[in-house]
Amino acid sequence: MVQTQPSRTEFQVIDIDPHFNRVVRYFRPSDYAIWAGTTASAPAFMLMMERTGGPSKGLPIALKISTVLGFSAGFLLAYQRSSLRFWGWTENSNEVEKDKQEMTKLLERGEPLYGTGHMNEFNQKASSWHSKYAALKFSAIPWFNFTNHHSHGVDPKKYENDR
Repeated sequence: MVQTQPSRTEFQVIDIDPHFNRVVRYFRPSDYAIWAGTTASAPAFMLMMERTGGPSKGLPIALKISTVLGFSAGFLLAYQRSSLRFWGWTENSNEVEKDKQEMTKLLERGEPLYGTGHMNEFNQKASSWHSKYAALKFSAIPWFNFTNHHSHGVDPKKYENDR
């Protein structure tokens, strides 16, 4: 069995394949600011281009489309920033502390750390093969981990020592 190893990083690795809900829950205020700024910049750019090129009848639909694209791009950027912290590629001290608290509570309650998987073992592994480090491939296809599996590149025993 081939196990994906986390890369050597300056910061602690939390999870190399975090669940979608977990990544979004760990967004920082700066991630929301990036998301909002990207959303606002797309229609602002369209308005700027309109001022330089003369009036157009297609502006209202162009503003709607650019807002949707800006919103989507902002979300993907915020998601990627949060994922980088999970992988330990950027500063993540707040996330490490939050992860430690969350996982020790799950252990105390006797619940599985990464949720209950509803697929067979092979499909869980296949799902993890496709979604590990997927936030790096957003330019090709937005791919998220919506599956509960046990392949996260971290030894779960580290949480037992913190109890």
